[in-house]
Amino acid sequence: MKGFVEDIEKLTEDNKDFRRVLYTGKYLQLVLMALKPGEEIGEEVHADHDQFFRVEKGRGEVWIDGERTKIKSDDAIIVPAGARHNVINTGDKPLKLYTLYGPPEHRDGVVRGTKAEAEAREEHFDGKATE
Repeated sequence: MKGFVEDIEKLTEDNKDFRRVLYTGKYLQLVLMALKPGEEIGEEVHADHDQFFRVEKGRGEVWIDGERTKIKSDDAIIVPAGARHNVINTGDKPLKLYTLYGPPEHRDGVVRGTKAEAEAREEHFDGKATE
């Protein structure tokens, strides 16, 4: 197995897709995200797993169980399992971030260019890892 070794800052900042699954392990998944100005991930709850976000570029807000916090480049966010959460781009440029799901949330290799496409074609993790 090779694992994943790449320049995550460059990959994240260059990403233009709403969601791009980069690597899926048995217990952890790496996903890039880009939110347009005014766009949000959408309120969600992951009952059985934690989620980590790292903001590489832009600014916005994260909501965790009703608590609103401003976020910006270089911020890290951990959302505990069971917490209702959302990430919103409040800036005038794309919000570039990556997230780690533990365990994986999406099917390996899925790329969704827009939020509408992601909502229309949601594909949950099927148990297949990258390698």
